[in-house]
Amino acid sequence: MEKLHIQGGIPLRGEVHISGAKNAALPILTASLLAYEPVKIKNLPHLQDVTTIIELLGLMGVDVTLDESCEVEIDTRNISSFIAPYELVKTMRASILVLGPLLTRYGSADVSLPGGCAIGTRPVDLHINGLQAMGADIMLKEGYIRARAPEGLKGASFTFNLVTVTGTENLMMAAVLAKGQTVLHNAAREPEVIDLANFLLMLGADIQGAGTDTIVINGVDRLSGGSYSILPDRIEAGTYLVAAAITGGKIKLTHVRPDTLTVVIEKLRLGGADIEVGDDWISLDMTNKRPKAVDIMTAPYPGFATDMQAQFLALNSIADGESRIVENIFENRFMHIQELHRMGAKIQLQGNTAICQGIPKLTGAPLMATDLRASASLVLAGLAAEGKTIIDRIYHIDRGYERIEEKLAQLGAKIKRVS
Repeated sequence: MEKLHIQGGIPLRGEVHISGAKNAALPILTASLLAYEPVKIKNLPHLQDVTTIIELLGLMGVDVTLDESCEVEIDTRNISSFIAPYELVKTMRASILVLGPLLTRYGSADVSLPGGCAIGTRPVDLHINGLQAMGADIMLKEGYIRARAPEGLKGASFTFNLVTVTGTENLMMAAVLAKGQTVLHNAAREPEVIDLANFLLMLGADIQGAGTDTIVINGVDRLSGGSYSILPDRIEAGTYLVAAAITGGKIKLTHVRPDTLTVVIEKLRLGGADIEVGDDWISLDMTNKRPKAVDIMTAPYPGFATDMQAQFLALNSIADGESRIVENIFENRFMHIQELHRMGAKIQLQGNTAICQGIPKLTGAPLMATDLRASASLVLAGLAAEGKTIIDRIYHIDRGYERIEEKLAQLGAKIKRVS
C-alpha cells in the first residue's frame, strides 16, 4: 500500500496551478446522461473519483473518450444499462448522482446505496423524497434504490429540511426534463451547484436562481450537446493556502476563483497572512511569522466549508493562542485529532467542538489517513513538523487532490510517494 514520506520544516515557495473542482466535475459528468448529443468536458481533475464516474458511465454503455489533456467526450446515444452497481458505488457516495438523470430521461434507475468516506451520516432520504414528489415510484430492495417513472417525471415544489448539495444537484438534474415547473426550496448555494446549473443551461435547460436558496426549473423536451470547462477547485486552493501558512511560506495560486474563497481568505488574514487577490490568482505570504489562532464554525455555503475544517485545525495546532473549531455539518469529522495528537498537538474534543492550544512545533510521526480532508490535514501537519512523517492509506488523498506530492515538491517540499 502506498504511503507519503514527508521531511518537514521547509517553507513552501513558488507558484501552483489549481485543478478543476472535483465536486463540480462529478455532478457534471453524471449530468451528461441528460444530453441527446455528445458533450465535451474540459479541465477535469485527474482523480480516482473522476475515474470511478467515467468507469460507471462506461458500464452503462455510454461512449466515453478521454484524451491526453484529460478532456472527456461523452456520447449517450448507445446507452444500454440503467444500473449503478454496488462494486463501483461502494467506493464513492457521489455515484448516487446518476439517479436523477437516469430516471428523468430513461424512466428507470437501479442505483446501489452509496458508500464513501466515513465522516458521518449522509442519508439519501432527501433524494428519494424529492423524486417521489415528482411522481417517481421508488423502493429500496436488496441494497439498491429501484426507481421507475415510465411516464416521465412531473414538476413539483419540494423543500429540503436540511441543506444538501448532492440532493439539490440530483433533483435539479431530474427536473430539467420533467414536465412542468419544479421549485426547490432551501437549496444548496455552493459554487459547484452553480457550475452544474451553468452546464445544464449550456445544454438548453431552463434554470433560474442557482446560487440562491430557491431554484426554479422549467422542464424542457430535450437537451443538446456542447463543450464546458469545470470551475477551479476551491478546496484544493484553500488547502495550498493553508500549506503555505503552516510552513511560513510564500506562494501564488493560479487558475483560481478568489470569489469562491472569501471566508477562507478572511480567516487566513485573521491568522496573520498577507494575502493579495487578482481576477484568477491569489498570493499568500507568511514569511517569518507564526500563525495566530482563529476560531472556525462550519456552515453551508457561503459559510465556512466543512471540507476546510481539518486543514485549519492543523494550522491552529501550531498557532499562537487557543482556538475553537465547531463542526456543524458532519458528526464524525474529527478523526484526524487522534493522529495530530501523535505529533504533539494539544487538542480536546468536546462534542462537536475541538479546542486547540497551539504549540510552537509539531513532531513528525507515523500517521494513518482516515478520510479525504483529514488526510490533507495530516499532510499539512507533516510539512510543518520537525523530522519525518509517514502517512499511510493515502488512497483517501488521491480521491480529491491531483498529484499532491508533485505539486508540493514543486513548491520545495521534501515529499515522496513510496509503495
